[in-house]
Amino acid sequence: MTDQDRVEYFISELAKVERKLALHTLTMVRNETDAEDILQQAKLVMWRAFGQFTPGTNFGAWARKIILNQVLTYRKKKKRDPLWFNDDILLLVAEEVEQANEALEYQQAALKECVTKLPTDHRDILQLRYFGKRSIEEIATSCERTEGAVYRLLSRIRKNLHDCISSSTRQEALNHV
Repeated sequence: MTDQDRVEYFISELAKVERKLALHTLTMVRNETDAEDILQQAKLVMWRAFGQFTPGTNFGAWARKIILNQVLTYRKKKKRDPLWFNDDILLLVAEEVEQANEALEYQQAALKECVTKLPTDHRDILQLRYFGKRSIEEIATSCERTEGAVYRLLSRIRKNLHDCISSSTRQEALNHV
């Protein structure tokens, strides 16, 4: 991978998770300005340490660990505020967030897989409704269906996706036992 490729890869991966990283930082630091400063410092650390990152692994998890270390460093520099959680609680919260992120990432992957299993016309209707932001009336007109039929179809599609994701999640849990 050339230096230019690494730069583009870093920027691309950071852009995908930047908002989540900002929210993650804010959950650990109650002051928005301090959280922004910590995130900016963490981004510098990420860039400097990017040579240690293995492409193809979980960039978000790697970035969250760097942010946690920056928060811990920040807390050491500041005088102890009696309203702050102690570091042990902060580490527990960070661990819970990491587990929740892993579960969410798995659910998102399962959703993508489940959507590919839908009939083409169902995927088209999902596309119109959720990505095209079309109204039920517009979808009914373009699909030559009644509005009631579109509502019922979307309800069935959502239920099928829910069942598919639940089944996939259960199977994944069984595989890790």
